[in-house]
Amino acid sequence: MNLLSNFVLEHLHKKPILLDVFYNANKQKKPLLIFAHGFKGFKDWGHFNALGAHLATKDLVFVKFNFSHNGTTVQHPDSFEDLEAFGNNNYTLELDDLKRVMDWALLEAPLQEEIDHERLYLLGHSRGGGICIIKAAEDPRVKKLVTWASVCDFLNRNKKKTIETWQRDGVVYATNARTKQKMPLYYQFFEDQQNNKERFHIVRAAKSLTIPFLIIHGTADEAVEVAEAQHLHQAAKLSELFLVEGAGHTFDVKHPFQESNFPAHAQRVIDKTIEFLKE
Repeated sequence: MNLLSNFVLEHLHKKPILLDVFYNANKQKKPLLIFAHGFKGFKDWGHFNALGAHLATKDLVFVKFNFSHNGTTVQHPDSFEDLEAFGNNNYTLELDDLKRVMDWALLEAPLQEEIDHERLYLLGHSRGGGICIIKAAEDPRVKKLVTWASVCDFLNRNKKKTIETWQRDGVVYATNARTKQKMPLYYQFFEDQQNNKERFHIVRAAKSLTIPFLIIHGTADEAVEVAEAQHLHQAAKLSELFLVEGAGHTFDVKHPFQESNFPAHAQRVIDKTIEFLKE
C-alpha cells in the first residue's frame, strides 16, 4: 500500500485543503474514490485511515480530505484550532472544495498512471453525503455515488426561532460532544442557503442522477433519521438502499479508533461499498 499523506492543496482565494491518497502502485488503472467527511468531521476521524489502507488493497485509489473551512489547520489536521474558519464555512465553499479535489486528482495528482479517469466515484458521510449528491448531479465526470448516513435536506434543518436569534446575534453555536468546544456558525451560513435554494435541494439533485447510487444508513441513526435515506431512495432512479439493522450514525466507530478490526456494522458497510464499486 502506498500513501501520499497530508498533501497541501492550494485553493484559489481560500484556505488550503489537506488531503491523503491511499493506493496500490502497480501501474494498473484503478477507480478513483473521493471521500467527503461530515459536519464537525475531519479526514483522520475514527477509522478513516484504516479504511483508506483497506480500500487500497481492493485496488481502489482512495482520496480523503479536510474541507478548507472545517476548523482544522495544516499544522493540526485532526483538531479544531481555527473556529473562525469553521464559523465562515458554508455549502458553497464545500462544493468548491470538492470540485478542487476532483480536478486535482484527475489532472494534477502525481499518480496519473494509477487512475482510471473514466471511473471517478464519490463517497460522503452525513453532511458530506449531501454535498456529494449535489456534486454528482452537477458533474458528469462522477460515475458512481455512495452515501453513508446522508442527510436528504439542507434547507429545512433550522428552526424559525433559531433563525431569528441567528440573525439578531450574527452567530449560533454548535457544541462538539467529543471536545466540548462551542463551535460558531455565522449568519452568512444561513444566507448562503437562502441564496442557493435551487442548487442546495438535495432530493431534486438525487432525482436528476443518471448514475448508480448506493444509499447506506443505520436503522438506529441518532443524528439523521433513516427516513432521509428512504426519501433519497425514492427520488433517485438508479439507487439501492442498504439498511444496517441497529447501526448508529457512525456504524459503531468511535474516535480515536484503536481497534485492530472494524466493528461489525462498519465492516458490513465497507464490504457493501466495495462490492458496489467493483461491480
